[in-house]
Amino acid sequence: MAEGLTDTPQGVGRGEIGHVPVLLKEAIDFLAVRRGGTYIDATVGLGGHSLEIAKRLGAPGHLIGFDKDPKALEIAGFRLQASGVGPEADWPAVDLLHGSFAELVKSQEPRATNGILADLGVSSLQISDAARGFSFQADGPLDMRMNPLSEPSAEQVVNQIDERELADLIYEFGEERRSRRIARAIVRSRPILTTAQLAAVISVAARSMKHERIHPATRTFQALRIFVNAELDDLRKLMQMAPQLLKPGGRLVVISFHSLEDRIVKDAMREGAKLGQYRLLTKKPVTASELEIDRNPRARSAKMRAAEKV
Repeated sequence: MAEGLTDTPQGVGRGEIGHVPVLLKEAIDFLAVRRGGTYIDATVGLGGHSLEIAKRLGAPGHLIGFDKDPKALEIAGFRLQASGVGPEADWPAVDLLHGSFAELVKSQEPRATNGILADLGVSSLQISDAARGFSFQADGPLDMRMNPLSEPSAEQVVNQIDERELADLIYEFGEERRSRRIARAIVRSRPILTTAQLAAVISVAARSMKHERIHPATRTFQALRIFVNAELDDLRKLMQMAPQLLKPGGRLVVISFHSLEDRIVKDAMREGAKLGQYRLLTKKPVTASELEIDRNPRARSAKMRAAEKV
């Protein structure tokens, strides 16, 4: 079978196994999977995109998937193994690797890849587990690490860095205009150990304005998660390396969930087009249909961009 494919993971519910990723059809269509090719899923998550790629690849195709979250990889491996799609002889080679795509993708051969897909941001698995500390919807420890073995955790960031650096972090990665006020309140309330504690401190320091539809802690939680997981640095590295990894005619497809990510993707693809590296396939970002948004509200903020290596 494939490296990383496992028996049913413990504690995995039907909703996780049946998870449908955002913009699935659109992403696979733009990726234009070629049978027998080599494809990279830079952010495997729960394996929804990987499964659709594998269905189309067949032997002797090769799918290489990366993820920082070992639990997500375990679930993705089970989904691929349990899919039962086609005869085993026609199933591609699959390697699921634990770690950041920004580091692991360096080991791939130049100009050997037919397509790269990256579905950015936090997964439903991470958000729904209060013990991971990604969300203030349920109280849990302040963690937010996609890779549980990495450092720092959100708790370390919130309680150890100085007020000015904390404010800059919240402003840069959360685009939060009230970052100074929030940072001051956090420092005065230390130690803060749980998501509920942090959300409460932020709610007092920066109350919701009438026109705002989001919780006052949303942007700060986003900023901490991005910083803890080096998400923007990793994305920049991927966008820089992609032209070297893709074969002529190979496709790069990226799904982002907030303006900071989308800006990096847009600028890198446009710059690549100016340099003669890419042909842009999406002049404007592709967004989810109202039907998909109804089924999955997370899809509302998704933006997909695609380019083809010249």
